[in-house]
Parts: sequence; structure tokens; C-alpha cells
Amino acid sequence: MNDSPGWATPGSSPSDSGQGAEGADGTRPPAGPAQPTGDPKWSAEQPPPGQWSSPGAPQAPDAAPAPTTPPASAQPRQQPAGSEAAGWGSYGDQRSAQQGSQYAGQYGYPGGPGGSGAHWGKPAAAKPGVIPLRPLGVGEVLDGAVATMRGHWRSVLPITLVVATVVQVFSLITQKYALSEFTIDSQPTTMDDALETVSGTLLASSADLFIQLVGSIIATAMLTMIFSRAVLGNASSIGSAWRDARPQLPRLLGLTLILMVGAILLIGVLVLPGVLLGSFGLGFLGIFAALGLVVWLWTALSLSSPALMLEKSTVAKALARSWKLVRGSWWRVFGITALTQLITAFLSGIIVFPLTALGLALFGGDMDALADGTGQAGWGFLILNAIGIVIALTVTMPMQSGVTVLLYVDQRIRREALDLELARAAGLENYGTAAGTTAPPATPGG
Repeated sequence: MNDSPGWATPGSSPSDSGQGAEGADGTRPPAGPAQPTGDPKWSAEQPPPGQWSSPGAPQAPDAAPAPTTPPASAQPRQQPAGSEAAGWGSYGDQRSAQQGSQYAGQYGYPGGPGGSGAHWGKPAAAKPGVIPLRPLGVGEVLDGAVATMRGHWRSVLPITLVVATVVQVFSLITQKYALSEFTIDSQPTTMDDALETVSGTLLASSADLFIQLVGSIIATAMLTMIFSRAVLGNASSIGSAWRDARPQLPRLLGLTLILMVGAILLIGVLVLPGVLLGSFGLGFLGIFAALGLVVWLWTALSLSSPALMLEKSTVAKALARSWKLVRGSWWRVFGITALTQLITAFLSGIIVFPLTALGLALFGGDMDALADGTGQAGWGFLILNAIGIVIALTVTMPMQSGVTVLLYVDQRIRREALDLELARAAGLENYGTAAGTTAPPATPGG
């Protein structure tokens, strides 16, 4: 049975009803010439092979005459050897949420069970929104995120601009009036003064981090709703995105805190033995093992945020859903996520570095001020640096959120045939069925 809950769950499938591509007794209709007469399982008269036979397959002498051969452009594409699917256009009737591996092989995407895709490629697919309704390549995931930013900028950019501005204003005030007051003097000081300085710095930094966390959660929640609608070609307003995201915000906050606290505890547990024993080698080994485990777990649970928002589930169910969707595709999800981080980091550097250098040149003072850090405490430098960070976050935040949402959709398409439900939601009633062998023409996204 299909256990995919919540948002855009695939509809009833052959495996749910007990019958699909196979008959009620578990047998499959013939995939070639008609069965010999006298077989009690089949009628003496069989229709022509039609789409069940591979194009160009020879027919038995006693089979019914085949219909007139259509033009080459209208003929169905021949199946790759070894595929169990009946035809390229009828896969929707013959797979369920449990047949994702066959679906991946049928499409023959690189690395899939069906082959490298070098000979068969990807079939035509409808594109009601920013992505085609089929398994996506790396470029299509990235392009879908950029296309949503470009086509729905009136909703996307104001959200990230407001959030980034509020966060940076609070961060600027914290750096100017709080962190600058808690500096450790180079002159000898008492233990009480050092502890007061460290505790004050941690308190101010924690408040700054909390504001950034809340801002990123609000932006991520609203952007998730906008990207999910963009997949279907539907526009979203800021108000509608907020109304859809608001009920799940407390759970998303809890999910984010669980992931952060879990990562900190994991690092602490593995590094602490080396610290207590004073062993540099053991401490280094603990750090190395902790970072590897954190990256592995973080990738395995990276789709929990869109699962929580779009399926309206609990925190525990969202974590379990992400674990299930990423399982078997860890390296792919990790690679796309890491590539996205590299791209956004490069863009951020291009935007922030010139403004930071300009702030140092204009307001950094002399070399002594740069050396002791007082040059970075002036209003001019802080404001220019904050402007650069605001611009960078406005551009990169939606790209990161969009890639995560599209990875979630892509994994559900590969494993649960979500494209069929998305096509029905977009108004393509016969998409992927025997009646709709040819995919409808793509429409512009957004």
C-alpha cells in the first residue's frame, strides 16, 4: 500500500487496488503475439499486439493483421532491453509508489538501474511549471530554482530582502553596542573579568544567532510554499505563502533546533574524550569522525523541512520521510546540495567582498586600527558590510531553499510516481495513462 502521506500524495495505483498491469490471477497480458488457442487463461481471439509488443517485433502467422503503420513520428519509442514496462507512454497505468526503481530504470537517467541513458535519454514530459514532470537532472534542479526566482520574483525577493534586512540590522546593533563592549584586554586580567567577558560575548552572540535562526525559518517556510506552487505553474502572493506556512512554523522551529542541537551534541560526545585525556591524536580523530557523521546525518535529513511543510506532518514523521527518500540516493542528494552551497558561497563572496574592502579602505583607519580590530567597529564599515550581506542573502537564500524543495519533489517522483499526481493537479487528466500516450505540450513555467 502507498504510505506517502500529506501533500500531493499519488492517487490510487494498481498496487493499491490489487490489479494493475497484471490480471486478477497475477498473470500479465501477452506482450507479443497472441496466445495459442486452447489455453484456458486466454480467449481464442486476441486483439493485435498494439503497444504491448515492441515496435518492429515479428508477428505470429496466425495473429490478427496489424493496423496500418503510423508515421515514424507517431510510433512509440522502443523499450530498452530488459525493461518490464509495457511502453514509454503507458507507464502510469503499471507502476505504483512501490515501483520507483522500475520507473528510474525506465527513464534511464544516469546512474539509474535501467542504464546510463546514453541510448534512450529522457522521454518528453509536460512542463506546467518550472520543472518537467519526470526525474530531474542536476542542471534541471538548479535551473528550476533560478527559473522560480526569475518568474516569481515579486513574491520571492521581497521575502528574502525583508528577512535579510531585519536580521542584519539586529546583527549590526549587536556588533556595535554589545560585542564591542566584551573584548579581552591584552593586559593581565582577573579570572572574574575574563569569565564576565566570555559570558557576555556568548549571550550577545546567542541573541544574534537566535534572530538569524528565526528569520531563516520564516523565509524557508514561505519560500517552500512558493516553490511548491511554481512546480504546477501557479503564482503565489506573499500573503498566501504566509497563510500556508504559518501553521507549521512552530514545528519547523522545533525541527531546526533538533538538528542543530543534535549536531552539537554529536561533536561534543566524540571530541570530549580526547579533550579530557589531553590526547591530540584522539581529539583529532574525534573531530574527523564527528564531522563525517554530521555531514552524513545532515544530508540524510536534509529533506525533512519540505516534508514537514508540504505534507503537514509532525517533526518525527518529517525526519523519517527524509531518511526514507534519501536512502539509496545519498551521494546524489549530497552532491547537488554541496554544489548549491559552493555556487551560493561564490556569489556571496563576489557581492560581499568588494563592499567589505571598500569599508576597510574608507573607514578602517590606519594599520594599527586594522591590527587591533578597532577599524572594523566603526559605523561606516559595519553598514557597508551589512549592505553586502543583505544583497547576498536576498539572492542566495531562495536558491538554497528552491534546490531543497525540488530535490524533495524529484525524489518523490523517482520513488512514488508523484509526477502523475502533479500532472492531475495541473489539469493534465490523462497524463501518463494509456489514453495519453503522448505527453501534452509543455507550457511556460510561472
